[in-house]
Amino acid sequence: MTSMFRLSRRLFTSLIPAALSLTVLPTRAAEPLKIGYSDWPGWVAWQVALDKGFFKEAGVDVKLEWFDYSASLDAFTAGKIDAVCMTNGDALVTGAGGGKSVAIVLTDYSNGNDMIVGKPGIKTLKDLKGKKVAVEFGLVEHLLLLNGLKKAGMKEADVTLVNAKTNEMPQILASKDITAIGAWQPISGQAMKGVPGAKPLYTSAEEPGLIYDIVGVNPTSLAKRKDDWKKVVLVWDKVVAYINDPKTQPDALKIMAARVGLTPAEYLPLLKGTKLLTLADSKKIFVKAPGFGSLSGSSKVADDFNVANGVYKTAQDVDSYIDASYLPK
Repeated sequence: MTSMFRLSRRLFTSLIPAALSLTVLPTRAAEPLKIGYSDWPGWVAWQVALDKGFFKEAGVDVKLEWFDYSASLDAFTAGKIDAVCMTNGDALVTGAGGGKSVAIVLTDYSNGNDMIVGKPGIKTLKDLKGKKVAVEFGLVEHLLLLNGLKKAGMKEADVTLVNAKTNEMPQILASKDITAIGAWQPISGQAMKGVPGAKPLYTSAEEPGLIYDIVGVNPTSLAKRKDDWKKVVLVWDKVVAYINDPKTQPDALKIMAARVGLTPAEYLPLLKGTKLLTLADSKKIFVKAPGFGSLSGSSKVADDFNVANGVYKTAQDVDSYIDASYLPK
């Protein structure tokens, strides 16, 4: 093409009849759908789809981009990726900050990986009364702690909250002043290793649906590539089946563990602390209802928490972040 543009106008005109007889070139293929994912079992699971060729089999071009979690949210807000794997509560935070997303599929809910960990001698949440508890303000462990205190008949004022970064919790639990910390795996596990005798006092397994994990998609990408996103959703069911099948789970564990630099044996407990959700599960949870059995209800709790704790000022239209139409009927 470059040499043709260098031809004189006269010579170029003489070539038109011949050019008309040529086969028309196909239109340019669509760009890959870019999905950001990070170190959480329900999101690392997408690596199985990539390594086993599930996207290719489904006829959809997907590029998975690996990030630290907070960096993935920043990339999504900046429009550098089409979708991102995140919690339903963080979808609201990201949306309030300008990165609106729509959940089209649930990957999982936390089933024990998120936890409040107490030092040796602390047996229950009630033992924390008057003690210092470190959480990262406004994040899911803060919400988890409040939920646990409420169930224990306690109030937030019954403990002294200390704001700290989640990735620093192993060192913080080992310090003298702090009695308990909130963190998710593998950080919570590292904290317990660093303080022998420390144990979980309350985990996300005790409130299924408090923390849902989603694939949140940019609304513009959804509008332009609806059929492709439907294919991505169908791939998720293949991923869950491959991970859950006893015959293929060892291979799935090998793939997921390699992605995060662990052995399959080390990764298995992390997988067990995550309840992977099939598309049939998603359909039930996408139904609008109050409470943690519904994505809408769970997100409303998260929205109330976010506003109450100054994460953002204005309550979000929770249902505008959810679209069940991408799930098969």
